Amino acid sequence: MAHVITDDCVCCGSCIDACPVEAISEGDSKYVIDADKCVDCGACVGECPSEAIKPA
Repeated sequence: MAHVITDDCVCCGSCIDACPVEAISEGDSKYVIDADKCVDCGACVGECPSEAIKPA
């Protein structure tokens, strides 16, 4: 199950470099995780200062 980025995202970009499979990209109003690429490792969760990344 992929993780998701909630509306609490402040678009800081901290999560992008933490993702080992490059599943995170910049969306219109927040960053987004590509569910097809996400391997559910959780590496991005600890990098998010606004705690906006949650399990789907």
